[in-house]
Amino acid sequence: MLSINETFTEITETISRNKSRSFLTGFGVFWGIFMLISMIGGGQGLKEKLQNNFAGFASNSAMLWAQPTTKAYKGFRKGRTWNMEYKDVDRLKHQMPELDAISPLISLWGRNAVRGDHSVSCSLKGIKADYSKIETPEIRYGRFLNDIDLQQGRKVCVIGKKIYETLFPGKQDPCGEMIRIDSIYYKVVGVDYNEGGISINGSAEESVLIPITIAQQAYNRGNSVDMIFVTGKPGITMSDILDKMRSVVARAHQVSPNDEQAVMVLNTEVMFKMIDNLFTGVNFLIWLVGIGTLLAGAIGVSNIMMVTVRERTTEIGIRRAIGATPANILTQIMSESVILTTGAGVLGILFGVLILNMVELGNTTDGILDAHFQVGFWTAILALILLIILGILAGLAPAARAMGIKPVDAMRDE
Repeated sequence: MLSINETFTEITETISRNKSRSFLTGFGVFWGIFMLISMIGGGQGLKEKLQNNFAGFASNSAMLWAQPTTKAYKGFRKGRTWNMEYKDVDRLKHQMPELDAISPLISLWGRNAVRGDHSVSCSLKGIKADYSKIETPEIRYGRFLNDIDLQQGRKVCVIGKKIYETLFPGKQDPCGEMIRIDSIYYKVVGVDYNEGGISINGSAEESVLIPITIAQQAYNRGNSVDMIFVTGKPGITMSDILDKMRSVVARAHQVSPNDEQAVMVLNTEVMFKMIDNLFTGVNFLIWLVGIGTLLAGAIGVSNIMMVTVRERTTEIGIRRAIGATPANILTQIMSESVILTTGAGVLGILFGVLILNMVELGNTTDGILDAHFQVGFWTAILALILLIILGILAGLAPAARAMGIKPVDAMRDE
């Protein structure tokens, strides 16, 4: 049998060996929680960047436009071209009480906006004031178009960000200044900094918005319109009323209500749902992979604790001989397991937050944050609670083994 001094020397060496093992096992937990936090934060940032492409655009909206018919109807052959008209707005208002905003659009591509020596290509859009309910503007200077502009036929415009930066390189307030498009001069009344990724006959930052009444007169468009935008009232699902909308417009132009190619309808609600469903699946996959990695780390902790208990048989036997109860042994082993997993996990969380913060700083434009690559406070707390639970589970088997050690058996092993 070993002497007392030799016994304590062996215990010290065992603890020293366990430090290296504990470090390797703790690294497994550290890496698992780091991966989980990084993936959650990265997924959140990617979702926000994707949603920024639709920023300002109504999520319960739809747009309608005319295409050549694909079905014969009431004596008219298929392949007939037709155009929507301003009266379709009134038809939708009277026959579709489910709709909130109904806004027509006239588009003119390939135009040039000129101011002095500066010129830039642009898309000219004739709109009504309620178009702001479809695509919310981000007004940096001045105001948006209003109903009085339309009623009085004012030659005013709201310019996009790129148009403003090209025509006004000094970045001064352009309101009140004149720009020329196709020999017609317009007074700038506002600057829209909306950079939404949805391009409706031209992106918002490359567009010049004018009253639709001016567009009709200046370009001899009569009552025809290129597109009609609608938004549903609260509680209305756009998918449920698309067929009715198509029928209202189609019947007025002798087009088959069942000809989905003739009356094209783009439901933005579907796009937003697709994004939500996509990231619901991504988040589930992130948590599945993250928890799987943590479980692997917890199993490693359990295995190391089993080895530790086996090597500390003499130490545990001596403690039992001098009066330690099974509860004392259980507390010791469980505490070591929880401290190991929690300590490594907290370091992993902090490191993950630090990396995400660095990624976040790299995603700024003109000092403005593009997306938040971070995890929420309660997400971090949930991850910490999960670590504690895994630490307890990892320590159960080693603790049971340690409580089963008898002083006599421990001494006999020596």
